[in-house]
Amino acid sequence: MSEAPLPLPHQVLRATRVVVHVLGGIATTMLVFPVVGSTRRQALVRRWSRRLLHLLRVEARLHGAIDVHGGNVLLVANHISWLDIFVLNAHRPARFVAKSELAGWPLAGRLIRGAGTIFVDRERRHDTRRVNHHAAQALAAGDVVAVFPEGTTTDGATLLKFHASLLQPIVEAQGHVVPVAIRYRGADGAHSTVPAYVGDESFATSFWRVCGARRLVVDVHAAPVLAARGANRRDLARAAEEAIRTALGLSSAGTAPGRSGGPGA
Repeated sequence: MSEAPLPLPHQVLRATRVVVHVLGGIATTMLVFPVVGSTRRQALVRRWSRRLLHLLRVEARLHGAIDVHGGNVLLVANHISWLDIFVLNAHRPARFVAKSELAGWPLAGRLIRGAGTIFVDRERRHDTRRVNHHAAQALAAGDVVAVFPEGTTTDGATLLKFHASLLQPIVEAQGHVVPVAIRYRGADGAHSTVPAYVGDESFATSFWRVCGARRLVVDVHAAPVLAARGANRRDLARAAEEAIRTALGLSSAGTAPGRSGGPGA
C-alpha cells in the first residue's frame, strides 16, 4: 500500500521552499558563476543540489565511488525522474546532456541553462553530431559530462536498451565511463514510483507529487569504471548497460512505461 501524501498545508510549504531555493540557484548562476572558477562552481552545484534533496526529504545513499581522478569522465546512468540530475550533482557535479524542451520550463529551465546543460534537439535528425562536439569540448575543458543513454524515462522497474551515439566523445577522448544505477524507494524500503516522470504527465504534476512524499530514499550505485581506450561506442554502451542492470538486480532487457526524450535524455 502506498504511503499517504503530506497534508496539503505541509505540501504547499515544501513546494514554496523549493521554489525559493530554485530562485536562489538562478541568481547564483547569473551573478556568481561568471566570476568564479570551475572548482568553485562545482562546489556550489553540489551544495545547492544537496539542499534541494533535503528540502524534498530525499535521502541519497551512495554505494561505491563516483569520483574518478583525472579528466575525461563520462557518467552513464539509467533515467527515472527529473530528480536524477540533482541526485547525481549532489555527489559529482556534471554537465548533462538533456532534451531542448527543458530550457523552456518555468524557473527550472533558467536554472538548467545556467548550469551549463548541453541541449539536444530531437526534432533535428543529425543534432547528435553537434551535441557530441560540445560534449567533447566540455571533456577537454576538464568537466565531467553525464548522459542517460536509454533516451527516455521509465518507472525504475526495468532498464531499456542503451543508445551508443552519445558515448562517442568519451571514446575519442580515450577516457573513463562510470556506470551509475539509480533506484528510488519509499520510507518502507519498497520500490517507489513517486519520482517517476513518465508518459504524458506534466512537470508540474510530477513536482507536486514529489513535494507530497513524506520521505524518499534514492540508492546511487556506482559500478566499476570502464576504460574507453581501445573500445568502440557500442561495446562500451553494452558494458555500461550490463553493469547498471546488474547493480539494479535486473535479469534482462524489457519495456516499461516511458516518456520519449525524458528530462535528461
